[in-house]
Amino acid sequence: MTMAIDAAHMHDLTRRMVALRHDLHRHPELGFQEHRTKATVAAFLRDLGIEVHEGAGVVGVLKAGTGGRVIGLRADMDALPIQETGSHDHLSTTVGVMHACGHDGHTTMLLAAAEILARNPDFVGTVVFLFQPNEEHGLGAQAMIDEGVLSRFSIEEVYGIHNLPGAPVGQLSTRIGQICTSETLFEIKIDGQGGHASMPHVGVDTITVGSEMVLALQTIVARKLPPGAGVVVSVTEFLTDGQRNVLPGHATLKGDMRARTPEDRQAAVGFMQQIVDGVAATHKVSASLTCKTEFIETINAPEPVEAVVRAGRAVGLEVVPDRPPMSFSEDFAHFCAAVPGCFLLLGNGETGAHGRPLHASDYDFNDALLSLGARFWVELVRDRLGADKSRKPFP
Repeated sequence: MTMAIDAAHMHDLTRRMVALRHDLHRHPELGFQEHRTKATVAAFLRDLGIEVHEGAGVVGVLKAGTGGRVIGLRADMDALPIQETGSHDHLSTTVGVMHACGHDGHTTMLLAAAEILARNPDFVGTVVFLFQPNEEHGLGAQAMIDEGVLSRFSIEEVYGIHNLPGAPVGQLSTRIGQICTSETLFEIKIDGQGGHASMPHVGVDTITVGSEMVLALQTIVARKLPPGAGVVVSVTEFLTDGQRNVLPGHATLKGDMRARTPEDRQAAVGFMQQIVDGVAATHKVSASLTCKTEFIETINAPEPVEAVVRAGRAVGLEVVPDRPPMSFSEDFAHFCAAVPGCFLLLGNGETGAHGRPLHASDYDFNDALLSLGARFWVELVRDRLGADKSRKPFP
């Protein structure tokens, strides 16, 4: 016999979730340092009678009926090293750290869904709640996978939500295929011959060499890959040992490269290597290139996307089923690379702090999404785990 969730309980749950979200916002924690957040999540789940496992993150397991599919729902928990400048009444109390990406809201809406599902287990199968650390540095999902979370709990599908400032409140958007880019961090080290600024011909200063490389790297997007490929190559740091009248003999270039497909990513790295080798040979200096890809491309599978679209429409959300790919990266990609999954976006609002860009110091998560997100999660579970189709969508 299932337990109905009445309007009074939903109102009380929403009130408590707003208070919880504000508490998490006041106490942000950086990646792999989410100790208070993990303890809060674990205690909440245990109070509901949900099976809890703690490791890199927190895992809650809720079973109903016998057999059935096993699905994973992910929320990220970490904050960013940013000093908050907002004006609301739940500002961060930790200097230099804030929830500037809305992970406090993602965590809270999944906890709300966990409570609804625990009190109203109208499904047959298993829901695995994945509360993930360190999404911002692209390391948390892989850490949980390395602990065996997917195999240990036999997760067959995985789903993740992220809020999207600038989009109407609650607008759900997703797409089949690539939805987020990869991020490859690169570093180029150049060793030339420094010297006196008045006699540049005596040595080979690395500012000149490095500058040629910076400009040449832009030809990868402009001339070496097809128009519309979506690759972005950005040099973000130029470091040398030069001084006021000293030409540098050493330089380091650091940067960020984004790609929509593994093939374009690998091609771009190959072109970068050609440019580094070619410019270095021209000037008779030594140079090395190192690349590290922690965020791979996020690829949504067809069936999970179709389920997300159905669930969104069932609870009355505006649904955009084929949105353009996003230029940012998401380490949820590692889950999608292991099992079929869907990453989706929920509009955070278009004005005020809710419309500020992600990672802005005056951004804030929109509390209106807490109940909308929870309702969506519940309906998705009912869609994937065989709820009674004669019932109306929750609530």
